[in-house]
Amino acid sequence: MTARFRTMPRPLTDQTPAAWSMAAPAVAGLALFVGLPFLVAFGLAFTSARLGSPLPVEFLGWEQFRRILADPAFLRALANNGLFAMVVVPLQTVLALGLALLLNQPLRGLPLFRTLFFMPVVFPMSLVAVVWVLLYAPGGTGPVNAFLGWLSFGAWSPRDFLHDPAWALPAIMLTSIWQGVGFQMVILLAGLQAIPAERYEAAAIDGAGGWGQFLHVTLPGLRNTLIFVVVVTSILAFRLFDQVRIMTQGGPGEASATVIYAAVRAAFERQQVARGAAMTVVFFLIVLAVTLLQRRLLRQER
Repeated sequence: MTARFRTMPRPLTDQTPAAWSMAAPAVAGLALFVGLPFLVAFGLAFTSARLGSPLPVEFLGWEQFRRILADPAFLRALANNGLFAMVVVPLQTVLALGLALLLNQPLRGLPLFRTLFFMPVVFPMSLVAVVWVLLYAPGGTGPVNAFLGWLSFGAWSPRDFLHDPAWALPAIMLTSIWQGVGFQMVILLAGLQAIPAERYEAAAIDGAGGWGQFLHVTLPGLRNTLIFVVVVTSILAFRLFDQVRIMTQGGPGEASATVIYAAVRAAFERQQVARGAAMTVVFFLIVLAVTLLQRRLLRQER
């Protein structure tokens, strides 16, 4: 006679109220600072609300959404956001993983290097953006232009990176990667140090070299950490605003404009609150869908 076992739902215990009490502040903060603003923006998006307008607010239905989805400037900003995320997320993750692997080795001076690599994360993005504006200064006196000229033995012709449509967004990408890579590095380094050394010893006994250990021990051991890093980096990439506002103001033209920057300009510079709200609602739903899809795809092989 074969015994059949079935997993039963875990019963509630006396610890459940304590767990909910500890989660309550986070849930309340999420509802207050994410849920409530989204509902307010969602409601405003269906109206004609404008800052300082003496006209009464009217209900327009889906008109604001139709207008922004037919606006080339909004579509360009959305494309810039997508391009920024597709470039920055993989590059920053790979670079952070490489630095974490390097700093996980028994080398001298590791605390110093960890501090140096993490230091840009401590600085606010507004300060980082101002510094990189100086680094990108046009002409041969700009540090970046001077370095590229030296590296190419004078073949590089100085460029005005932040006022060139072809270079404005890549310049912001480089700034963002430099500032944020230390955050991912620290998380991945913690994940590396949590992998038991016995796994590497067993892999070495089986004849696995460095590359084999990386593929069959390190990457599987970092899977959950990598999922977290990729999802968080993607969300931060889609929230791009400070760098654009300080370094290029969305220009030249719309070459570096993003959805958040366009929404802020619509709401506070042009007083089109409803239009800005519609932009943020559409963008929020797109980012939510991309994040959920990304998380599902990364977890489907578990």
